[in-house]
This record gives sequence, structure tokens and C-alpha cells, in this order.
Amino acid sequence: MIIAIIVLVIIVVLVILAVVGFNKLRQADVSAQEALGGIDVQLTRRADLVPNLVETVKGYAKHESGVFQAVTEARAQVNKAAATGTVEEKATAEAALDKSLINVMAVAEQYPDLKASQNFLQLQGQLAETENQLAFARQYYNDAVAKLNTLIVTLPWLLFNGLAKVSKRDFYKAPEGQATPPQVSFS
Repeated sequence: MIIAIIVLVIIVVLVILAVVGFNKLRQADVSAQEALGGIDVQLTRRADLVPNLVETVKGYAKHESGVFQAVTEARAQVNKAAATGTVEEKATAEAALDKSLINVMAVAEQYPDLKASQNFLQLQGQLAETENQLAFARQYYNDAVAKLNTLIVTLPWLLFNGLAKVSKRDFYKAPEGQATPPQVSFS
């Protein structure tokens, strides 16, 4: 009788441990997925600001159509990556948009009246705020991934990876040459 009770207690403890392990891993995975969604929101927000910025600059620089075409293509890449892309695809699309925005800002630098325009100043403020939020979203995602990846490789949680169907996630890394944010000057 005592042996049966001990076996029953051990089984109950193991079941509780399995449930706790499963839930902890799933929660960490959901947090990482949610954090990646935050990056998508900020990438989409920035991509949505771009047409207004381009239209403002276009009014002053009608002969710079190649720059505006590159921005349009980069924006489309960001929207596609935000909707269905991998972490690497999102980072690559973001880098292309960063490069095209630098070119738009270079065009804007040539027009002092544009730089003084209230609409342009408002857009540059929104863009700067979005860049800050995007940096925060990237860091938040990488923190969530670090927590998940740590759980996956440490005892006792690694025993439940298969049960929870959770695997390591990639960190959000800037593509080669994009480790630092673009330097955009509005002054």
C-alpha cells in the first residue's frame, strides 16, 4: 500500500512538472511571436509614412524619379516581409527601405524650402519616433528570443521541447552592412 502511494505521488509530481514545463515553453514561444509582431507593426508604420514623405519631397524634386521608384519598391518589400516573411527577410527588407530613405533625405537636403515645410517637419518627427519604436521592438523581440532559447537548452525545460513543439528562434540581426541605423539628417 505504501509503495502504491509513493508511486502515485511520483506520477502526480511528474505530471505536474510536465504541465508546468509545457506551459512555460509555450508561453515563452508566444511571447517571442508577439514580439516579432511588434516589429511587423513598426515596419508597417514606417512603410506607411514613406508615401507621405515621398509625396512631400516629390513636390520639390520632380526630376528625382529613380529615387522615388526605389522607395516604392522597398516599401512593397517591407509590407510583404511584414505579412509573411521570416526574420531574415524582414531584416533584409528593412535594410532596403533604410537605404532608399537615406536617398530621399539626400534629395530633401538640396531643397531648403522643403526642409522648412511644416508637413516635412511633421513627417520627419513621426519617422524619428517610429525609428525609436522599431529599435525598441527589435530589442524586445531579441529579449523574448533569448528567454525562449535559454529555456530550450536548460534543464528541466529541455525535456519538454518535443511535447510543447517549441524550437529555437533566430535573433533579429541587421543584414550585413546594416548593423547601425541609417544616419538621416533633417537639419
